[in-house]
Amino acid sequence: MGAVTLRVADLDGMVRYYRDGVTLELLSHDGPVAVLGRGTTPIVILQHAPELKHASPRDAGLFHTAILFDTREALATAIASVATRYPGTFTGSADHLVSEAFYFTDPEGNGVELYFDRDRSQWSWVHGTVEMATIYLDPNGYLREHLGEAGTAAVAATDGTRLGHAVVGHVHLSVGDVASAREFYVERLGFETTAEMGDQALFVSAGGYHHHMAMNTWNSRGARRRGLALGLGKVEIVVPTADDLGELGERMAHYRVGTRDDGRTLAFDDPWANLVEVRAAQ
Repeated sequence: MGAVTLRVADLDGMVRYYRDGVTLELLSHDGPVAVLGRGTTPIVILQHAPELKHASPRDAGLFHTAILFDTREALATAIASVATRYPGTFTGSADHLVSEAFYFTDPEGNGVELYFDRDRSQWSWVHGTVEMATIYLDPNGYLREHLGEAGTAAVAATDGTRLGHAVVGHVHLSVGDVASAREFYVERLGFETTAEMGDQALFVSAGGYHHHMAMNTWNSRGARRRGLALGLGKVEIVVPTADDLGELGERMAHYRVGTRDDGRTLAFDDPWANLVEVRAAQ
């Protein structure tokens, strides 16, 4: 997964949240657009759009952007940073068997997940379905275990140092119905289903990951196409090569999905007008 673009009303405030709270680096800030990430990897792109209004909580759009950290210490540092600087944004935590996840809501209502993956050897697959669960995970106990009192992570959490690397691990959407999500993201786009929760949620991936994308109807059942509003602007997917991008273009044409191809990226809307843009890594 590539960067997630958000349309925001308070650009400076949102930059502070993702930089000072989530511990991302401000990679660039050019007028109304700020790019935050780690190293050279963009994670969140913020587009200033103060003329727009917030969508209804029942509308389709972003459920959360999930940021994957490479070590438990790096994750604990980010959790401690958000908890210290933006304590009211924490919404929960869970052991999902494949991962350890902590959930927040940014100042403009966009969901954020910060997580760490367990080693793939610890994931359990049965007939192509990965076993996931939602088990209570004590955030204070997690911080005590992985920050310590005087270690590198504890010092980093105190002085704002960014520890380790991070990427967008997956993107979770709110959609109107799971059947349409499956038809679009699996049958047309080509993801593989990795888990399902009846007509409530669908998890999909490529390459045997537990999920690169998810779609649920928990808040948005029956939602129709989105209008222009604050919140999700674009989801970016990265495929390995230009040949893969070309094959995807042919696949979408076969299914008569309208696309915009500028020679570098292939862009299209899902059934709820969530913009998806695909580019090749090389």
